[in-house]
Amino acid sequence: MDLLADYRRATLFFEIGDATEAARLLEPIVEAEPNNASVRQLLARAYFKSAQLNRAEEHLQELVDRDPSDHYAHHVLGRTLERLNRYPDALRHLRIAAAMHSDNHDYRTAVSRVENRVSGGR
Repeated sequence: MDLLADYRRATLFFEIGDATEAARLLEPIVEAEPNNASVRQLLARAYFKSAQLNRAEEHLQELVDRDPSDHYAHHVLGRTLERLNRYPDALRHLRIAAAMHSDNHDYRTAVSRVENRVSGGR
């Protein structure tokens, strides 16, 4: 198995919108290289995009546990939890990401959207 070639193929599938195929290719790479954060992040994003949200949460939580300063992992974990309707849990991670990168419009927008959900607004 050529992990680098499979990673490149997975990246291409992800970029053209086939997140399911990207995930299929990335799973054995993460199994072979569990400490490779870049591969794990792409796998989590592929799971997120293909609505495999529990799997995305698992990998994103692993990334956040390993590197609490990874603002992007916090953001995508927050978005995943939002899609799972776990708004208070989502808000925690979205706020962390926004605090680390206060100039990121997407991060601030996500916080506002989920704060609305938590406070009962629609």
